Amino acid sequence: MAARSVGAWQLLGQCEKIVRIVVFEQNGSGSHKIEGIKRYGRGLEIRRISIDQALPEFVDAPEEYISADFEADLVLDYLRHPDLSHHLARICAEKEVPLVASGRKSETALTPFTCCGLGRHRRLGAYGEQFGFPEYRVTMEGDRITGIQVLRGAPCGETWAVAALVVGVDVEEALSLLPREIQYRCSADPSGFDPVTGKSPLHYAGYVHRAALRKAIDQARQEQQ
Repeated sequence: MAARSVGAWQLLGQCEKIVRIVVFEQNGSGSHKIEGIKRYGRGLEIRRISIDQALPEFVDAPEEYISADFEADLVLDYLRHPDLSHHLARICAEKEVPLVASGRKSETALTPFTCCGLGRHRRLGAYGEQFGFPEYRVTMEGDRITGIQVLRGAPCGETWAVAALVVGVDVEEALSLLPREIQYRCSADPSGFDPVTGKSPLHYAGYVHRAALRKAIDQARQEQQ
């Protein structure tokens, strides 16, 4: 059987409307993920708000940098300054707009450990269908992966970029190769260890991708029986 190319999940027929996303970033901190969302996403409209000036250690007047005058169906927080993130979370709560702030601590936002750890949430529309905890579909011939399709992946796009590397590869090698490549490419801060799991964002990103591939392999084997 010939190797099958990687394909993105087409969701336009399942999404009722275009999801308007506003991304808040500092000095290009969201660039990697914005590029991935634009390349692999469907049914999404992105507006970028970047704060590029130098900031004090404590921002006493965050409203001078972030205005509440924006319209969005979803907000993504890639800010680096905690005072700005806190202010943005308060604005989104008041506007009743869902906010995804990976790696943050917030009572009102969705705060997965990494962007590829986001679960499915009804209010996130087309974004939540396409981005977050990875999902694959694979075809196999014996213990060799002959094709792979990304159903859902990290907003940085590396889920799609790395998937093709395991086509034609033995299962056990693929389960080692894919998470290792994800860790090489992940742009998350490796110093941010989770005290509960003992994992850094890089470890976690590799782990969730391996788990997703393992699940897809198990499903493919069941279908072969």
